[in-house]
Amino acid sequence: MPTDEEILGRSGVDDLDAILSVTRADVDDAVHVVADNADAIFTWDYEKGARPQLNKLYEKAKHAQWNGETDLDWSIESDPEELARAMNGPRAEAFAHKGVDLSGTPVASWDDDTWTEFGMEVQKWSLSQFMHGEQGALLCTAKIVETVPWIDAKYYAATQVMDEARHVEVFAKYLDTKLNGHYPINAHLGLLLDDIINDARWDMTYLGMQVMVEGLALASFGMAMQVTQDPLLKQLLRYVMSDEARHVAFGVLSLKEFYEGLTDAEMLERQEFAFEAAVRMRDRLLQQEVWERMGVDPKVIIPRLRVGDRNQDPFQQLLFSKIVPNCKKLGLLDANDGWLRARFDTLGVSQFEDWADTSEEYLDLDLDAVSADRLDAAAG
Repeated sequence: MPTDEEILGRSGVDDLDAILSVTRADVDDAVHVVADNADAIFTWDYEKGARPQLNKLYEKAKHAQWNGETDLDWSIESDPEELARAMNGPRAEAFAHKGVDLSGTPVASWDDDTWTEFGMEVQKWSLSQFMHGEQGALLCTAKIVETVPWIDAKYYAATQVMDEARHVEVFAKYLDTKLNGHYPINAHLGLLLDDIINDARWDMTYLGMQVMVEGLALASFGMAMQVTQDPLLKQLLRYVMSDEARHVAFGVLSLKEFYEGLTDAEMLERQEFAFEAAVRMRDRLLQQEVWERMGVDPKVIIPRLRVGDRNQDPFQQLLFSKIVPNCKKLGLLDANDGWLRARFDTLGVSQFEDWADTSEEYLDLDLDAVSADRLDAAAG
């Protein structure tokens, strides 16, 4: 079996120098080209409903379409500075309480206004990565329509293409009109999206995007919706989450059938891919682009913030709360003597394995499951 170093291309999972050395050369380019090596597959079997669970998702998706222009109240005023202050983001005192020594760094002299500016940049960066990830999902789902061999899956994936276009649209509009612009795509996220699109195997598109990227996004959206004080952003995230839950369920339901027929060697390839994807998504959380925009060298400040075992960060762990049970549902945790389970143990996220998988809980996140009064209340 390959070593972690061979999979990740670095000496260890937590090699900070290697993580921070990953950059994008085309960060200022308006267009990024990735080779798509997959074959487009026609199917002449048009029997609708041959896979009842996928057909159920398709029927649900047809009734769950929403319009980002008319269903969201864009007249709501957003004050990024006030929102950042209300969030009571990281301050020197909070870091000191965690045992972080900021002395000798530029951050040590930051006043409250600078910390508020940092909080504003973190929000802009986070939403920017959501937006870029949604465009990755847009391309990947269009690819799934082409490459998946089942008509029920093609039907559902076509609805997801529309969903993803809508998600890119609303995140872009929020960033441009409420936060005055966006960050470029994070290098780690960009490399992962490139790999997913580049892989010729249709199930890898599902695994990389539907299960890994969208699974982490679903957890991230839920956390963001809980903490933001912006009623417009709360409403936006709630609508997006209702779609994302179906998308992740689509990946789990499709892959479960396919993975049951794979050999151990084929399953190991999927386990390696899932591990690499998980590490790349974790690495992007260092937010090095924000530190750079604030005039702080990430190689100076980030090592100071890594006190103890960073794999025990509860925020980072919770982001994997959707991924781990879905991987277990697919048999990826325990195949090959628990190869992926051991890697998730290293990342400190295995405790979520018995949480509900998304193929079971997606209906709970559907907009129909929330009354109009409660949805209005969530939006403020």
